[in-house]
Amino acid sequence: MAQFSLGVDLGGTKTEIMALDVSTGKELFRQRVATVKGSYDDTIKTISSLVFAAQDALAKATGSKSAAPIPVGIAIPGAVSQQTHTIKNANSYWLIGHDLQHDLAQVLGHDRIFLENDANCLALSEATDGAGKDGELVWGLILGTGSGSGLVHHKKLIRGRNLLTGEWGHNSLPWLTEDERQWWADVSCYCGQKYCVETFVSGTGLEREYAKQCHAYNDADCHAGKVYCSSREVMARVAQGEAAAQQSFAAYVSRLARAIANYVNFLDPDVIVLGGGMSNIDALYELLPQQVQKYIFGGEFTTPIVKNVFGDSSGIRGAAWLPRMHEELN
Repeated sequence: MAQFSLGVDLGGTKTEIMALDVSTGKELFRQRVATVKGSYDDTIKTISSLVFAAQDALAKATGSKSAAPIPVGIAIPGAVSQQTHTIKNANSYWLIGHDLQHDLAQVLGHDRIFLENDANCLALSEATDGAGKDGELVWGLILGTGSGSGLVHHKKLIRGRNLLTGEWGHNSLPWLTEDERQWWADVSCYCGQKYCVETFVSGTGLEREYAKQCHAYNDADCHAGKVYCSSREVMARVAQGEAAAQQSFAAYVSRLARAIANYVNFLDPDVIVLGGGMSNIDALYELLPQQVQKYIFGGEFTTPIVKNVFGDSSGIRGAAWLPRMHEELN
């Protein structure tokens, strides 16, 4: 098994690489560059140049250059089709339809390249040596601009036959109230459905709820003439005691708790790790357990809901752990 691996986080605004000593979990090298949007060829160039830079840095740090290629794991904003081996469901649209693994192998000169959804990478990172390291079944949940999740069992990703494990965001929010049915009837998810969990529990969902509350209150001061406030601004207004903001956050917590309870009722993970921008709201860790318990079958809920350890590094660390996971499986 290789001692070192490289992890790449292919984001919408930045592309980053990390070199990891998989025997210790120690980070050895990191470099970040801006993502060139809209160009698949530039994506290949960006990733390959980062890989070559990391290889050179490792060679200098260790005093030798390994004859074996260093394996590379890549966190992507989508999935790889099992049928065509090309990228699908990516919000970085220029990746769709391309065989990224094959094309990178041609440039890098080896095929020890592993691609995985970025939410799965976060879950793998936190399950390996992060907030979920002591759990057998770890559910990693991203609450950001959108919402995705990953499931890890004994430090191995559960991906599913159709690569849909963890796609909780595209199920309907459970236990919808009549007000929610009416208030959110005009909101469509990008998947084409209505009332998707992601539209409610993402940071965008909190911002949308606040805009609706402001309209209901008919109070121009509560949004200072803006259609939306950022989720961070909404939470600042919660702290200031603003009624519309507090009502919006209460609705957000209720919806997130219902969505979590629905998943726990059939998965029952050992630990739930939150990631993404909304995971930085400390009040969630106090409020969610009691809210989730209301909807759990049998009324007993002791599962820890915890904040990630590695922050925005979780995705890239998970990517760096991918090669070891695949080598252990084989």
